[in-house]
Amino acid sequence: MPMIPSDRPGLRNRLTDVCGLRVGNAHDAALASGVTVVTADAPFAAGVHIMGGAPGTRETELLAPDRLVQQVDALVLSGGSAFGLDAASGVMDGLRAQGRGYQVAGKSVPIVPAAILFDLANDGAKDWDANPYPGLGRAALQAATPDFALGSQGAGMGTTTVNFAGGLGSASWVLEGGATVGALVAANPVGSVTVGQGPHFWAAPFEWQDEFGGLGPAPRADYAAPPVTKLAREATTLAIVATDALLTQAQLTRMAIAAHDGMARAIVPSHTQFDGDIVFAISTGTGPAASARDMVALGHAAATCLARAIARAVYLSNPPACMSRPAYRDAHLRLD
Repeated sequence: MPMIPSDRPGLRNRLTDVCGLRVGNAHDAALASGVTVVTADAPFAAGVHIMGGAPGTRETELLAPDRLVQQVDALVLSGGSAFGLDAASGVMDGLRAQGRGYQVAGKSVPIVPAAILFDLANDGAKDWDANPYPGLGRAALQAATPDFALGSQGAGMGTTTVNFAGGLGSASWVLEGGATVGALVAANPVGSVTVGQGPHFWAAPFEWQDEFGGLGPAPRADYAAPPVTKLAREATTLAIVATDALLTQAQLTRMAIAAHDGMARAIVPSHTQFDGDIVFAISTGTGPAASARDMVALGHAAATCLARAIARAVYLSNPPACMSRPAYRDAHLRLD
């Protein structure tokens, strides 16, 4: 049956509406940074696509369709710039303790691709003696659950946009053909998620009910580019889109490419040379196989969910006191 979008998100309106997935957050408010982990009880297929000009990644090359390893045990989104890549080491330690991993010569090697965003200049305490991210990574893995908090949580703790605090966002959508699509994002872009200084979100045409305020689109688009307040490698929006449809790594790569449209719908400007924008796409493979026609609907749903997730990340933000960017709802109190 063709996968035609229905008229509703999943029960949680989160990535974990894709059955079997769990998300864990760990953060330090004084550090103003954190880690988010996506995992499941069994390995899952994954692809990736990078459109930003300043990415930071670990083990993303193995997600190409021609690589030997076709599944991963977890994905990691982390703050901390290059220091945050070590969050994956903590996740690997936790998975290894569970006996998880790719079997090589009788040994278990957990496969944990990771991507990082820059939050070192966000006023949090960054004068550590020992890298905190391995511990945050393992804590995030241990906290993984189908029900998880949004806003200033996990990798979204210390994120910012040009005018507001960023955050961790998520959304989902159900397809009439039986598949579910979800998105998870840590929004830390150079650009703006809202139109000018007003309360309207660029993603408003795709909003479900009032999930980020229900204001609808702005009366007019603002064609002026927001000021660039972040320097090279000081931004990045990290995202994961997921489905239970049975997809190959090649199909997941196409899904990740399509999902980048969600960033362009929700962030202005997006995919700049100062951003390291990355989208992972994952499949639990418990649903129906997807035809070429189905891939159109899956890609569109992924992009739409990602746009909604970005707006929700900012709408639900509640940053720590050390952060200089205000929370969206503090700036627009009439929304509460």
